[in-house]
Amino acid sequence: MTFHCAVYFPKLVVLWIISILHLKISLPSLVEMSWIRDSTLSWIQLLCVKIIKNGRVPKHVAFIMDGNRRYAKKNNVQKVEGHSQGFEKLAETLQWCLDLGISEVTVYAFSIENFKRSQEEVDALMELSRQKFKQLLCEKDKLMEHGVCIRIIGNLSLLPQDIQKLIAQAMILTKDNNKTFLNVAFAYTAREEMAQAVQAVVSGVEDGALRVSDVTQKLLSSCMYTSTSPDPELLIRTSGEVRLSDYMLWQVGIGESKAVEHKLTAFKSQECCLLIMDACFYVQYL
Repeated sequence: MTFHCAVYFPKLVVLWIISILHLKISLPSLVEMSWIRDSTLSWIQLLCVKIIKNGRVPKHVAFIMDGNRRYAKKNNVQKVEGHSQGFEKLAETLQWCLDLGISEVTVYAFSIENFKRSQEEVDALMELSRQKFKQLLCEKDKLMEHGVCIRIIGNLSLLPQDIQKLIAQAMILTKDNNKTFLNVAFAYTAREEMAQAVQAVVSGVEDGALRVSDVTQKLLSSCMYTSTSPDPELLIRTSGEVRLSDYMLWQVGIGESKAVEHKLTAFKSQECCLLIMDACFYVQYL
């Protein structure tokens, strides 16, 4: 009983602060348009963060950020505007994770299946990505200051050459940073990731570098895009969907999954904090 009190009493305190004081642990507004933002927590917000960090905060949280196109349709704006607003909410969410002490975040930005959308939408998404990666490089001082390592995972050969170059520059620039890791799944599906891992193993066996008896789950894990990362303890999907959408199927086997009813653009810091707090309890048993 003591253990449960230790876990749930802080949660009740956070819930009380949020409900009574209408706490919003929101950081700079969407108009800031940057990847990395300086924390601007008030003392009451810092109190909530300290309470949450007193537990076993997940080391790695994965996100499926859903609902951008529905936001655009509801607000009668272009789809690309919905995706742009989704990116800004993503950047905000990343800052919440940094403040909560989460050392690794993986986000599903663009599925290989998205290439099947209209050419107009795909072109608009590529242009938006181009702008955001250029912006990322312009923020190199902040990336270095915060020790953020950027990793773009997926079949990058499917992307335009200029975007591939921007991605390479960002990854090379931050490769030695080790305080926080941001993995962006881009031109990605889990099936593609697993297929490439199997192909690498088969090639190793054919070349004589591996024996069939060497093929284990550990070996396959070492061939995944996320080979240097711990498996996510928490997967959060916005927009109320519970499907995994071909995302990190190899890695999320024992992690906890949470579906948030709101679209990405309406995802609030209160929800994020409470999900992380629930995960602190769940992680005790992992």
